[in-house]
Amino acid sequence: MKQLFFGVLLSLHLIGYAQDSKKEVLFTIDDKPYYTDEFLRVYNKNLDLVKDESQKDLTQYLQLFIGYKLKINKANKLGLQNGESYKNELSSYRAQLSKNYLTDSKVTTELVQEAYNRSLKEVKAAHILITVDENAAPADTLIAYKKISEIRQKAVNGQDFGNLAAEYSQDPSAKDNKGELGYFSVFRMVYPFESAAFTTPKGKISNPFRTRFGYHIVKVEDVRDNRGEVTVEHIMLLNGDTDKPEDIAAKENKIQDIYKKILQGENFEDLAKQFSEDTSSSSKGGLLNRFGSGQLSSEEFENAAFSLTKENPISAPFQSKYGWHIVKLIEKHPLKPFEEVKAEFENKVGRDDRSRLITNSLNEKLRKKYSIKRDNKLYKNTVKAVTDTFYDSKWELPTDTKPYDGKLFAIQEQNVSGTDLLNYIEDQQSKNYKLKPINKLVDNLYEKFVDEKLNTYYSDHLESEFPDFANIIEEYRDGLLLFDLMEKEIWEKSKTDTLGLQSFYNSRKMDYMWKNRLDATIASSTSNEVIKKAQKLLKQKNTPEQVKEKLNTNDKVQIMTNTGVFEEGSEALPKNLKFATGVSEILNEKEYYFVALVNKVIPTGEKTLDECKGKLINDYQQYLEQNWVDDLKKEFSVSVRQDVFEKIKKQLQK
Repeated sequence: MKQLFFGVLLSLHLIGYAQDSKKEVLFTIDDKPYYTDEFLRVYNKNLDLVKDESQKDLTQYLQLFIGYKLKINKANKLGLQNGESYKNELSSYRAQLSKNYLTDSKVTTELVQEAYNRSLKEVKAAHILITVDENAAPADTLIAYKKISEIRQKAVNGQDFGNLAAEYSQDPSAKDNKGELGYFSVFRMVYPFESAAFTTPKGKISNPFRTRFGYHIVKVEDVRDNRGEVTVEHIMLLNGDTDKPEDIAAKENKIQDIYKKILQGENFEDLAKQFSEDTSSSSKGGLLNRFGSGQLSSEEFENAAFSLTKENPISAPFQSKYGWHIVKLIEKHPLKPFEEVKAEFENKVGRDDRSRLITNSLNEKLRKKYSIKRDNKLYKNTVKAVTDTFYDSKWELPTDTKPYDGKLFAIQEQNVSGTDLLNYIEDQQSKNYKLKPINKLVDNLYEKFVDEKLNTYYSDHLESEFPDFANIIEEYRDGLLLFDLMEKEIWEKSKTDTLGLQSFYNSRKMDYMWKNRLDATIASSTSNEVIKKAQKLLKQKNTPEQVKEKLNTNDKVQIMTNTGVFEEGSEALPKNLKFATGVSEILNEKEYYFVALVNKVIPTGEKTLDECKGKLINDYQQYLEQNWVDDLKKEFSVSVRQDVFEKIKKQLQK
């Protein structure tokens, strides 16, 4: 119910409306002012959504708006805004909505477009890695950089890149694969690595670059159009660690026999269940999750899968380093247009290393927006409080923090103390920072601390920064309160107040009347001859079940029947059916023929409370709400400024 209740509310903020920036008090409730700008904004947003034309009338809409605000005042008076469930839901919604504002949209847009452009290609590359910790000391970083630079120079001078990778690379797999990575596309590698691969020309070697793993160089061997993704099934016979020549020959013979069975027409999935040694897929008939280039660790398998077509959907047996395979094509998934994957790419960009660029860009903007002036004397004193025990996670906050309690800096009206910084530094000990000496590490942590404080302040003050954000949050806040209030005051009461519901029903029985009804069986068929036979059988006192038994066969259903009590105007009743007992004449509507057996004609009459309970409760809720609003107008003092309201009328009539 709550999702339905908020369905319209949460879509309203998508509708823009240009209005006069000047605002005046339109009305007050217990001296609390409500302004013209909010009334105009809400009225114009809802103008095209309301179904009741009377609600488009400004005078009527003003009364609805006042009623709405009266309910919010009542909710606050009852203290519903203090409920834990209410506060948690509002906080959760605000956090979700704020994500759209706590980012640099320009940078995000550029990164998403760049990622899509890269997704159109696949790069084949090899690399060499010299590891160095992300938080390594400058001296260690310099050693790693010099080493990778020397290796690059050897490759540029003509030495074989693969041999250099096998000899020098600290990637554990390099000894076996000589640094070869195969083909890959966007989001397959960490962002700095991906950027180096996609910006280095084919046949060239990149300059050294750094990732969180260390320093790399990349040689780009090929670039091709992205093949998209593919879904396949496969049958696999695994290589054994100690296979003898006769074992290898036996497996080759076995895979060939399986292939012959497939060519003879036997079911691929059944054969996979019986013979495939890939236990993760054999129970599913060999089905693998869809994949693209570089996602599997076998280029031979990927190439075989992508080479299949609808005309030739099954590969001949082939061998990879893992064993023998037969692959069957299920579906190829080509690349999608940008608009179809935009949301997916935005999500991926927000989750990988690219997000750092977005965060850094926002941090830079916030530092320009909020001028930070640091008390350098206090900062110097604060830095001295941090000792080398930090590196062993044994440093503790000074017992007496008074010397650091002064204002280190301020963000607008909010002061941040040296003690706040020390608390932050204490929390960072578990992150295994290695930067030395300690004063340089504290400088580094201070910059992160400032960025964190700026982001928190900015997030906490989004309402003052963005009027549209403030409006959305206010609408959601009111909506939550209104939902809780309506549930408490109206909806639950309408369900549990049995005496009130009975009294409401007794006073309005004539509003809940049955039309004329038929207790009948309706027989239908697309054949006029069949319906004639059905009519004859019904006149001979055959039951509807007997009619179906005689006219339907195991191979063909020629007639259907529908038995029940049908109200006049029901879609189940053929048009022009006479309200008279007995077997009717044959009626034709489009391709169907009908005949009815009318057992009883039930004249118009009152519905019992149970027969109309659904609509009755809905009407009772509206009745309670209307009377409740009238009571609220007596409970609260409402004063409308008619002169201001007349101005609004004139403004909207222009």
